[in-house]
Amino acid sequence: MRLGQKLSEIRSGFERPFWVANTSEIFERLSYYAVFSTLALYLNQTLGFPMAQAASLSGLFGGAVWVMAIFGGALADRIGFRRALSSAYFILTCAYFLVGSIGATWLAPVRAVVPLPLLAGIILFLPALGVALVKPSVVGTTARASKESVRSIGYSIYYTMVNIGSTLGPFLAGWLHARLPAQDVFLIAAFSVFLMFIVVLAFYREPRTGGAVPVRSLAQTGRDFFTVIGNGRFVLFLLIFSGYWIVYWQQYLILPIYISDFVDKNANTPLILITDPLIVITLTVAINTLTRRIPSFKALTLGTLINSVGWLILAAHPSVLTAVLSLAVIALGEIIQSPRYYEYISRLAPEGKQGTYLGFAFLPIGIGSLVGGWFGGQLLSRFSGSPQPAKIWLIVTGVGLVTTLLLFAYDRYVRLSGTEQDTSLAVTQRSNA
Repeated sequence: MRLGQKLSEIRSGFERPFWVANTSEIFERLSYYAVFSTLALYLNQTLGFPMAQAASLSGLFGGAVWVMAIFGGALADRIGFRRALSSAYFILTCAYFLVGSIGATWLAPVRAVVPLPLLAGIILFLPALGVALVKPSVVGTTARASKESVRSIGYSIYYTMVNIGSTLGPFLAGWLHARLPAQDVFLIAAFSVFLMFIVVLAFYREPRTGGAVPVRSLAQTGRDFFTVIGNGRFVLFLLIFSGYWIVYWQQYLILPIYISDFVDKNANTPLILITDPLIVITLTVAINTLTRRIPSFKALTLGTLINSVGWLILAAHPSVLTAVLSLAVIALGEIIQSPRYYEYISRLAPEGKQGTYLGFAFLPIGIGSLVGGWFGGQLLSRFSGSPQPAKIWLIVTGVGLVTTLLLFAYDRYVRLSGTEQDTSLAVTQRSNA
């Protein structure tokens, strides 16, 4: 097919809801990562939370999003994508505004009654309710508002939008960091998703109900949960692989505080955090081409190993430059393992249950953030008065190496031969979205 014909097919292959939903995804991801890249420092330096509490609360913010995403799809199907998206952006508007207002004067009467850690925990949980509705609504719209001939391109467009927003978020936060108080980042994030609330109400129409997106009830999702946890091998794999995310999320949970307190208090940490998504955007296609013949489980193990040893660069010589280099290496590990993770889970699942199991693939990401926040906070607290705070990254690396060894042992002793043999099938980026 000639280029002109392909472009014509793309222009006619997507309905308007596709473009509205995927454009809104840029702003949702931009707001989320602007908030996440600023949150730990905001809690620690602006609101005065101790390092351990600041990291734990940041982990709650990140972890709740991924755990709630498991159930968001069923709710979005039940109430419709237009209502789900508009509700999500309204919830996110209120949630981000409240995050930026935790220390505001008008909330003083509430703080006088509710302990500040509890109040912050409740408010930081609210964005998860919104984000959990956005992802399944945008993915579902992509399926329903795309013709079959261009649906795979639609998922690639979706994945691109996610990465654009993930890159612009820390960049925006870094630009604002040098000009405005930290709490203003959250207010601007709230304004960004409020614009999407207006856009969805004005331009989004419910896509057709045909296509490949089955409607599942909340009760079915609950039954799926018990189906999944009844598979001991699968649950064991999810728990082991949570170690990867415990190590990975430290770039958002404790690295900003570490750089500010132990490296350079004037460093623009949100701009440092742009390294990971920028590397992912620019090198994903090339790295996946080079590693496509590696069996999926070995790619998971290799990505986990690279993710772990990346922190050794920062441990060897703490500086802004070595932090950037560490994040670049960590991004390479992410590129190698991330798409292959979903391929492996689809093969681990029993026949006919791939969709159910893939729906729970987010659990290690959430567990990694929740546990990683507590774990990273304990490390910061333990080494805050130490003459060698860089030991934090040696311990983080140790967790990653243990995870790598456990994956190796799982591959050798737990997986059943024959039914789970890896092949080197390539995986499209839509699996990672």
